[in-house]
Amino acid sequence: MIIGYARVSTLEQNEQLQTDPLTNAGCERLFVENASGAKAHRPELGYLLDVLREGDTLIVWKLDRLGRSVQNLVDLMSLLQSRGVGFKSLTGNMDTVTSGDVLVFNMFAAMAQFERDLIRERTNAGLQAAGARGHVGGRHSKLTEKQRTRIREMY
Repeated sequence: MIIGYARVSTLEQNEQLQTDPLTNAGCERLFVENASGAKAHRPELGYLLDVLREGDTLIVWKLDRLGRSVQNLVDLMSLLQSRGVGFKSLTGNMDTVTSGDVLVFNMFAAMAQFERDLIRERTNAGLQAAGARGHVGGRHSKLTEKQRTRIREMY
């Protein structure tokens, strides 16, 4: 059986960017996760791993949709290989059936982790720069100063 896995980090992201190519690739069943890749608990991935059997192939749209770190990806790939499950990434043009592609997988996994770390660094640098300019993150207060004063008085 060919099984697809898609993950979107936020509700604003459109899962069809991933599910349409997975369906076109012949996936007979799709598991769609709405969770950050950094979360350790991803229920749909758990269900997927319960369903996979020897001879099945797991397909993802992009490698970073499957794992949350290089180590997590390596662990998942080891699990798949031990169960006799193939793996394909559509955008990485990767198929772990051959030993050469296993090497390529490890390189892609390292690059995906590197990219994620760069994004985190840029985000933190942007937040620090905004803070240095006096910008405060978060949502603006809906209470007026008069309302806050009244609440303090009532307290």
